[in-house]
Amino acid sequence: MSPIKTRKVGEVRPSQTIFSYGVGALIDLPNLSVVVTGLDDWQVRSNEARVVVEERLLRAIRNQIGPQVERMYTPPLLPPGQAMIATDAPEARIGVPVNLFPRWFVCPVCDQIAPWSDGIFELRGDHFHAERAKVVHLTCPGPRRRTPSAEAPTAKAKFFPQVVPARFLVACENGHLDDFPWLEFVHRGHAPCEHPHLTLTERSPAGEARDIWVTCEGCTIPARPLSDAFGEKARAQLPRCRGRRPHLRDFEERPCTCHLRPILLGASNLWFADVLTALAVPTAENRIDQVVEQGWNLFEDTPDLATLERDRRKFPEAFGDFRGVPSADLWAAIARKRQRDLSGELDDPADLKTPEWRLFAQPEQHTPTRDFQLREVAGPRGFSEALERVVLVERLREVRALIGFTRIDAPGEYGDTPDAVKPRRMRLARREPTWVPAAEVRGEGLFIQFREPAIQTWLQQPTIVQRDATFLAAHRAWRVARGLTPPSEQYPGARYVLLHTFAHVLMRRLVLECGYTAASLRERIYARNPWEHPRRPEPMAGILIYTAATDSEGTLGGLVTMGEPEALHRHLTAALFDAAFCTSDPLCAEHAPDNHGLAIHGAACHACLFAPETSCERGNKYLDRAMLVPTLSQPDLAFFTVPQ
Repeated sequence: MSPIKTRKVGEVRPSQTIFSYGVGALIDLPNLSVVVTGLDDWQVRSNEARVVVEERLLRAIRNQIGPQVERMYTPPLLPPGQAMIATDAPEARIGVPVNLFPRWFVCPVCDQIAPWSDGIFELRGDHFHAERAKVVHLTCPGPRRRTPSAEAPTAKAKFFPQVVPARFLVACENGHLDDFPWLEFVHRGHAPCEHPHLTLTERSPAGEARDIWVTCEGCTIPARPLSDAFGEKARAQLPRCRGRRPHLRDFEERPCTCHLRPILLGASNLWFADVLTALAVPTAENRIDQVVEQGWNLFEDTPDLATLERDRRKFPEAFGDFRGVPSADLWAAIARKRQRDLSGELDDPADLKTPEWRLFAQPEQHTPTRDFQLREVAGPRGFSEALERVVLVERLREVRALIGFTRIDAPGEYGDTPDAVKPRRMRLARREPTWVPAAEVRGEGLFIQFREPAIQTWLQQPTIVQRDATFLAAHRAWRVARGLTPPSEQYPGARYVLLHTFAHVLMRRLVLECGYTAASLRERIYARNPWEHPRRPEPMAGILIYTAATDSEGTLGGLVTMGEPEALHRHLTAALFDAAFCTSDPLCAEHAPDNHGLAIHGAACHACLFAPETSCERGNKYLDRAMLVPTLSQPDLAFFTVPQ
């Protein structure tokens, strides 16, 4: 058992265990670096974690990682008011299990670098203060270059210096992570010497790789700078990936074909959450069926009507949403739900957006619930030729579930569908998981639907056809550079670029007045051409901007207010005017998607269009101001004209 797993070593917020520090992620604690272990090690109890119910999302999860998934749970939490607990208390085991990683440590006093398995390090911590846990060097001989005034440590005052994790790791595109191959690297790929003793010295305060040298004092081989490990040519000389999965404490059985890539501890591309997201939209025909759908975890194991009546008497608070509903009617709704599940009448589990689009495009047909309420309003004046409808989402519930993770490249780099990430997705457990971590957010939103005839007319323009081909070439080059096949797959098209750009310019404008920060707003793009899916021929052209700040309940109401006709007219006019110019023009306006695999965006940059990572669903790709409004270098691509 890892020495860390028996101690409480730090705290993170519940939402961070999914979006920032989920399974497989490294957490940089004050004195330690640890990796969050797989779901096999998590202990989820009813008094520590809450079941998250969203049937559509659960079906999508089963479609991706297997039908054995039964539940979604929130991360385990300590009871309120128990921030300081002794490490031997039972409550100290509540939380997310972690393991020491990396396993190599550097002593800042003697410069020795060695693995944990050498037995020269020891974990020490405070009984109550978790943040004081640290690893010390038991055999440190003292400074290598002692000054004349330095006194040698006495036997009574033995000095055990605190060591730090080695800040260089190696990873591959298949999600594997390993310690840097220090022995192989310093010995140039040859067998290590009989008694290796490595030191890591920095010959400059700059901290660059070329100034960091690895030396083996157990033999006469020359020291080697770490800069030799970086670059494409150097990567080919690094050893093949061993398929190490530190979060599962094992190695993958099938061999990995990737060459390792050096990466820094704490790098932003060390871990990306692969998250499925769904809105809790009503899918049943009447209110009782809808409430049963939302609270299905109460009923899925109920065998008969008698058991249902007994549970209602025994746990009245759990059935608060069904007050006044006869048990016979409730049992009939349960039977209808089971019949729908068996009959195959449900939507495609991989398509989470189509059911949402149908309700947004026909708001008068939705069944209001406590988590979903729509109100259609008149469109902004002056935009009737481009916009079909505006819908205010007064109540909204978003559920996100962690189904895996990637390294090096984010899931959005591979495409907009979960299937695109499957080849590079790292699993969450050694065995097939029966549950996944999830989080839910309640808030509000603003939905805008475009007129399909206007979209079709714009798409048929020769200049748009040519720009679309340029984006496709950049998309192909991007995928080829990352070894993804076939190159043309997952290309969203010019329709998506238009809607995506429109969402970004509007979000940037709304942030100024709606009361939310930029990172608290999120986009959801509904873009589909009628010829893309024969089974779902209806086209989609709309955007949803909604609140997505985690660890929060309710709504401020500011975003819905911005969707009223006069307010939306003012914001759209200002947003389109701002989009026509950028402080980086003319460089930004002249930028086009390149065919070198470096960027998939046109006229877009941090000064005009880029949004926080939590807000954009495609990693700030497929953006182009020129396709939205006329710009300095491309006046003939615009869907809108610049308001005067």
